[in-house]
This record gives sequence, structure tokens and C-alpha cells, in this order.
Amino acid sequence: MTVDLSQLDPPLALGPLDGRYRAVVAPLVDHLSEAALNRARVRVEVEWLIHLTSTGAVPGAPALTADDVAHLRGVVESFGAAEIAELGAIEAGTRHDVKAVEYFLKRRLDSARRALGPDTALPHLLEMVHIFCTSEDINNLAYALTVRSAVHEVWLPAAGALVFDLAELARTTAAVPMLARTHGQPATPTTLGKELAVLAARLRRQLARVERAEYLGKINGATGTYAAHAVAVPGTDWEEVSRTFVEGLGLTWNPLTTQIESHDWQAELYADVARFNRVLHNLATDVWTYISLGYFRQNLAAQGSTGSSTMPHKVNPIRFENAEANLELSCALLDSLGATLVTSRLQRDLTDSTTQRNIGVAFGHSLLAIDNVVRGLAGLDVDAAAMARDLDANWEVLGEAVQSAMRAAGIAGAPGMEDPYERLKDLTRGRRVDGPAMREFVAGLGLPDDVAGRLLALTPGSYTGLASRLVGHLDDGGGIA
Repeated sequence: MTVDLSQLDPPLALGPLDGRYRAVVAPLVDHLSEAALNRARVRVEVEWLIHLTSTGAVPGAPALTADDVAHLRGVVESFGAAEIAELGAIEAGTRHDVKAVEYFLKRRLDSARRALGPDTALPHLLEMVHIFCTSEDINNLAYALTVRSAVHEVWLPAAGALVFDLAELARTTAAVPMLARTHGQPATPTTLGKELAVLAARLRRQLARVERAEYLGKINGATGTYAAHAVAVPGTDWEEVSRTFVEGLGLTWNPLTTQIESHDWQAELYADVARFNRVLHNLATDVWTYISLGYFRQNLAAQGSTGSSTMPHKVNPIRFENAEANLELSCALLDSLGATLVTSRLQRDLTDSTTQRNIGVAFGHSLLAIDNVVRGLAGLDVDAAAMARDLDANWEVLGEAVQSAMRAAGIAGAPGMEDPYERLKDLTRGRRVDGPAMREFVAGLGLPDDVAGRLLALTPGSYTGLASRLVGHLDDGGGIA
């Protein structure tokens, strides 16, 4: 009988992020896993309790000592395997994730005397846990905290390191001439570094947008009206209590919400991350193409892989192909998150609950792609000779330079410069032109001596304009909005 793999212990991962690629995406677990979300929920509940007692928002509530506060925050800091299991057991009974967090914290308050002695006020605060809160008050803040930490502590450093590596490669290849291809056809030469710099600047611009992202939060009750607050404790300025609490968590206070915080900031952030992904996808496909043209050689030792299971001569560009696939998966999820989260029926529905549980998966596929591109770039060697051979086989690309020089000379008064485009078209369109043929054509145009001299000295490899200089814009903030 076939072994039932679902019954193996320890359990096997269903998805690749928790299986095959676990090591790469593991840093996100501390931020975007279910356990990390629950730890953040505990943190929000703890900080709300501390905030209410420290501001005197609820008259009669006992003041907390420094030891009380430290004990409460220690509940968050010590949240680990045992606490995850305990919370899971509580939720199995409540069938409600946030209610389970409330009961979990109440247990810690009730047992505080064992650690702090009989005089601690914490056991007297059981009914202040989760007071005036709906589940979404806790959830929206927990998600804002975890997404922000994941972005700033994991995703941005990884993405920034990739862009740094790409910019360094652009600088070192700034002057390496390369045949450009527009519509897949030979076109005005450029340099490899300039083309990589374009992509680095594009990626850097998206990183700047992600770095500027706002993370909004609210804590205002069942439908965003502070109704229970105002009836139970009418003398407190609840908007101010809410604002200072949210801002005290390092978030931007949203004063106008329904039961949920509207999630618009999430949609904005995910759109920017998805745009970064798509530019990175463009990089992956371009580098793949340069490899296929022979402009890059792959260093098999650096790639650390077998090229082909049956063709030993091959070194497949798997890093860039893997990145493409993961970027597409990440974008699909980010797009779905952005489209779904901005809509909620009337004052609340629960479509966001399941949706937001996939935030970590979306970032996981992006992080995996970033890792693949970094490894892929590190395993490339530039073949300048291959690029030079390609350039030398395409002298017809100088047609643009010749006809432009003829136009300028004609404007300056030189005779015989009529119809430059048509004359070059007759020479070059659909034909391969070598160096001698191009020079013969230029010599017979009757150009002024200085202009003719410049054109006769020109080669496809030297016809790169200001390309190498343009790479310097990476050092003056080029690409940052």
C-alpha cells in the first residue's frame, strides 16, 4: 500500500516556500507568519492596556509600576513555541483568533503574582484587556506592524542589495560597447553598463516609493464611532487617546474608518512592490537574452548547479528563469491583495481575513526571486569580445550617424547633402554593410573634411555617444523621484 505522505511526522510542507525554498524565505517567518501575527496581536493588546492606564483614560484603573509594564512587555518578548501551542489550543475552543489572544493575555495577568508578588496590579486588570476594541482594532494594527517590519527588516535590505550589485556591474561595464536591439533588430550601439544602469535606476525609484510608504492604523471601536467609549467614559478625549496610541506604535493614525481600517495603504504598498517585481522581471528577461546572445558567460562554479541532465555542455540560466516565475506569482498575489483589500461590504465583511493571510506568500515569492537574481548576476562573466564581434558584423547601424551628419552639414551650407535618409536607406536597408563599404560610401558624399574625418574614423564599437558617461547618473541619485 502506498505511503500516505500527509500522515508523516514531522509534517511535509504543501508549498515550495515552506519546503524546497524554506532557507531563502525563512526571515519572513518572524514577521508574516500566523505566529508572528499572533505575537503582534498580543503586543497591541499589551500596549493598549499600558496606554489606557498610563494616560488615565479609564478613571479608577490602577497605575502600573515599571515592573508591571516590563512583565507585560515580556509576554510579547518571550512569545515562542510553547505560547504558540497554548494559543492554538485556546483558539480551538474559541474558534476566534483575536478572542483567543484576549484569553491568552488574561491568563498572563491572572498569574502575574507568581512573578511579581502579591502587590502587582495586573490581576485587577482582566476586564481592561480588549476593552473598547473590536477584533479589527487589534488586527489592523498587528498587520501594519508586521508588514512594516517585514518590508523594512527583510524585503528592502534584500532588494536594496540587489540594486547595489546591479549598479556596481553597470559601473564596471559602463564603457563596454554593445549592439543595441530595438524590436529585436540591430540598432544604434550602446554600452552594457548604460543598459544595466537604466534598470538599476528604475528599480531604485521603486525602492524609494516603498521606503516612503505609510502604514495606517486605527483603534475606534465596532464601526469607527467610539460609541462604546463615549457612553462608558464620556469625559475622556477618545480621539486623542486613539491618535496617540496609534502614533506611539510608529504608525499613521487614520481618523475615518468603518469597522475596518480601509487597507488603502496596503494596496498602495503592494502596487509599488509589484512594480519593482515587474522591473526586475524585465531585468531577468534581458539578462537571459544577453546570455543567449553570448554577451554573458555563466560561471558554472558560481552558479553551483548542473546545467543540463543530459547535455553536459549546457549551463542553463535557471536563476533568471526561476526569478521570472516567482516574480509572476508574487505579482499575481500582490495584485489580488490590492484589488480585494480596498473593498469591504458596508461597514465590514471578512474577505480581507483570508486575503491578508497570503501577504507572506506574496513577499516570499518576491524575496525568492531577488535571491535568484543576486545569485545569477554573481555568476556572470562579461564577454566583451563577443559583443565586439557582433558590432563589427553590423556596420549598417552607422547609417543613422551618417545621415544625421549629412543633415547637419546641409543646414550649415554644405552642398550636395540632399535626401540623406533615402540615400542611406538605399545603402543599408535589408543589407549587411561592412567597414570598407561604409567608408567608401562616406568618402563619396562630398562632406566637409572635418565631418568626413569623424565619420571615417567611426566604428560600430565607438558609436556609443554619451552612454558611458550616463552611467554616472547612478551616483547623483538618478532614478529617484
